[in-house]
Amino acid sequence: MSIELLIENYGLLAIFLGAAIEGETAAFLGGVVAHRGLLSYWAAASAAVAGSFAGDQFWFFAGRYAARWSFVRRLMERPALARVTRLLETYPTGFILAFRFLVGLRTISPVVIGTTGISTGKFVVLNAVAALVWGQLFTTLGYLFGHGIQQTLGHLPLHRHLLIAVGAAAVVAAAALVFRKMKPSARHL
Repeated sequence: MSIELLIENYGLLAIFLGAAIEGETAAFLGGVVAHRGLLSYWAAASAAVAGSFAGDQFWFFAGRYAARWSFVRRLMERPALARVTRLLETYPTGFILAFRFLVGLRTISPVVIGTTGISTGKFVVLNAVAALVWGQLFTTLGYLFGHGIQQTLGHLPLHRHLLIAVGAAAVVAAAALVFRKMKPSARHL
């Protein structure tokens, strides 16, 4: 079975699960694949939106109803908890709209939000709005990246195109982690 056939058959499911579990890379690659014409842009973007929404709803409900479970307690013991709590208390609506864009806070944030008095209805609405923006943004970035690669290097075989896209996503993720690690050090100067 070719990679093209695998993507055509299972690509939307992979984007959905990837957006729910990991996030940006799955939505970005969905855009690249859509540019190649293996999936429609709207289907890839919708899978990214739905996966992001479902994943964050899962973690919200884990915080709300399963706070005693060991994996939820382990999440709540992370060092990022204090930062999430501080941001959530200061800017509750803005934080709910923005947490998925903040490096290193994507999983713990909905768990913490679930432990607060923020209503489920409010979280569902804000989560839907944020997932819509996030999914469209990262799928579009992947689509534009795919177009840029094709303009620069020509029509590459799909496996090379995807390797370049994964490499670019890894470089961006590494840069974000380095920036995150350097940021606290700068505060102590």
